[in-house]
Amino acid sequence: MTVVLAGVGADSTNLGALGPLYDDGRFEYVPIPEKTAETTESATLGNWSLSADGRVAADLTTRIEPQPVRGGVDAVSGSELESWPLHHDPNFEALTYGEHRTSGYVSRLQSLDDGDVVGFYVGLRRPDGDRAHRYLIGYATVDRVDVVTPDTPRAEREAILERHAENAHAKRARDGTLYLEEKTVVFVNGREPGGLFDRHPIRLSEYEVKPGNVRAQYYLRESIEAGWNVRAGGSNMMYKPAYRCGLSAEEFRSLVGPLRGRSATDADVESGLESVPERSVSCNDTSKDRQ
Repeated sequence: MTVVLAGVGADSTNLGALGPLYDDGRFEYVPIPEKTAETTESATLGNWSLSADGRVAADLTTRIEPQPVRGGVDAVSGSELESWPLHHDPNFEALTYGEHRTSGYVSRLQSLDDGDVVGFYVGLRRPDGDRAHRYLIGYATVDRVDVVTPDTPRAEREAILERHAENAHAKRARDGTLYLEEKTVVFVNGREPGGLFDRHPIRLSEYEVKPGNVRAQYYLRESIEAGWNVRAGGSNMMYKPAYRCGLSAEEFRSLVGPLRGRSATDADVESGLESVPERSVSCNDTSKDRQ
């Protein structure tokens, strides 16, 4: 059994802001802006509501660059922000997740089997300006994994896209062709138990200066690395690596606590680790990529 931790959600590289984490443990999951306006996705920056104060995702920023690396799409600002679609991935309501990042994501996700788990973490910041951190906000139990490569026959590709119709990568596909047709995309359909935590996410990161470094960076907490038996992904969290953990689904769910009715104790990762047997840890894969 395997657990993969995937870094997702809005951050400084795509929205220019992080989702808020409130003092009562509530938080906002905000998907990244879509790279193209040509999608059937109905969620936009203007209608993605924030739970605490009546704002929407568009209120978190003044300008986005949908293609900050490849170019080809002008910056979006002003009134156009509200109508710009979100890349709603993962979609916790439909329990679907798609990924094309090659920095460990595709290889680790496509190796998942029925009953394995994908956990999702994001960057969150408290409104009072305290240091932002990476937090686990939910998970999905794997039901099915499909892979589309640039060489996948058209009929098979169309069948996979139809099977994962609620996924953001399928919603932006056109005439059976993926938006980034040169990329391999892994589609994960989830099943219960799975979903978004109602509050009290689990902090995964530390912000510190490691020996040999000049500046502080985000690193995986040592208690997580050891207690969750992290076997791949490295310790540096700056670029949202995909972590592979040697846990069973049952062990993972026991460690992270319930999806609903969560308390502050559920976010205290150390409290659940005492009963986990000590394991050997190998964390020698340091691949990384930008969300």
